Amino acid sequence: MPLVVTGDDVKAAVREYAYDKCCWVFEAYDRHERQDREAQVKADCAEHFAEQFEGRLDEVADALYYLNKEIMRTKILEQGVRPDGRSLTQIRPIWCETGVLPRVHGSGVFTRGETQVLSIATLAPVSEAQVIEGLGTETSERYMHNYNMPPYSTGEAGRLKSPGRREIGHGALAKRALEPVIPSVDEFPYAIRVVSEVLSSNGSTSQASICGSTLALMDAGVPIKRPVAGISCGLISDKETGTWRTFTDIQGVEDFHGEMDFKVAGTTEGVTAIQMDLKNDGLTMEIIADALERCRKARLEILNEIMIPCIAKPRDHVSEYAPKMLTMKIDVDKIREVIGKGGSMIQKIVAESGAQVDIDDDGTIHIASPDAASCDAAKKMIDDICFVPEVGKLYYGKVVRILPIGAFVELAPGKDGMIHISKLENRRVEKVEDVLNIGDMTWVKVTEIDEKGRVNLSRKDALKELAAAADKK
Repeated sequence: MPLVVTGDDVKAAVREYAYDKCCWVFEAYDRHERQDREAQVKADCAEHFAEQFEGRLDEVADALYYLNKEIMRTKILEQGVRPDGRSLTQIRPIWCETGVLPRVHGSGVFTRGETQVLSIATLAPVSEAQVIEGLGTETSERYMHNYNMPPYSTGEAGRLKSPGRREIGHGALAKRALEPVIPSVDEFPYAIRVVSEVLSSNGSTSQASICGSTLALMDAGVPIKRPVAGISCGLISDKETGTWRTFTDIQGVEDFHGEMDFKVAGTTEGVTAIQMDLKNDGLTMEIIADALERCRKARLEILNEIMIPCIAKPRDHVSEYAPKMLTMKIDVDKIREVIGKGGSMIQKIVAESGAQVDIDDDGTIHIASPDAASCDAAKKMIDDICFVPEVGKLYYGKVVRILPIGAFVELAPGKDGMIHISKLENRRVEKVEDVLNIGDMTWVKVTEIDEKGRVNLSRKDALKELAAAADKK
């Protein structure tokens, strides 16, 4: 669009004709009524000046825009009255709710005035963390946040497309605000993704997405350290007089005509993220201190009076639809056995248990499945593979083979030990079959593991130890 240079004659004529009409526009505190009045005044001015300023109606519209801006700013600066009638410290009405989408892992809706955001939390195995490829480096992020603001959120009919710079920036701000309270992978072995969908927008959607994401995470059972809320602070100032006013919870028209959008997110204990959009030449320390204090008071009000009463702490369990997770640690030397030749063993574990298994280089194993029994089955298979008998310990196993000199007992799948015939009973045994048969279950004690890894067992020592323990009871 070409730059409109509005002449002084147009400015003077529009001011004289439309000043009272523009004041009438801002007497309407309802957003939609104000917009209707503004459209009426604009149409009236276009008709009134059509002959006087023929071919210069763009200048008329431009002069009208700046007149509206001046009136709005003057009302805030001199009277402390905002376009919707709020005081400078007043937050728009807020309500929130969790569990609005029962099928997802966690959800929360946060509404402040005409701004509404629905946040959805999804849990997945740690292996599904986002991979970030840099120049020669590769990192991963297990906590992800995405922000979407479709055209219908502002009452427009437009094409749904991929996120732009604004959406990516708002998502990054919300992610940064919540990262300090996300539990470590040891505390909560999941990859976490939150998507914030803006359903309706009239200012501060990024801060509403922070509040909504906190609700969704707590609803999903993510043990965040503290709930996080966000709020914005605006600014109107006059260079000539040096006067200024800050105001809490800015809406669209205040952001549009104001000079600052100072966003602050944090917990009851402190700030986790700050972002500032500025249209003037800079801020004084006095303005910054005032804005921070306004945001602190508003943040505590939102947390203590709205969000915490809605959900006081994270759920003590994850959703029934979320994957169940088990974490175990094995010796690094055993990783090769668990994976197997060409991945054959781990593929077998996954196929038979139905669980997803991921192994880290340090021997940490993450097991995930919607079914807890599948996790337990996979863990048992891995335990069996990594099983190493200890000398002096008792085991309960099945007799799998009998020789004239003794019996072989399976301590774990693929891990056998032999009981010599002399170690079966506290008496002389002529035949092994007089005491044990294939398929029998019996207690044994590991007495020795020789240099070749062969395990020697004693049944009589195990029975003696069990009898002594029973006598003590």
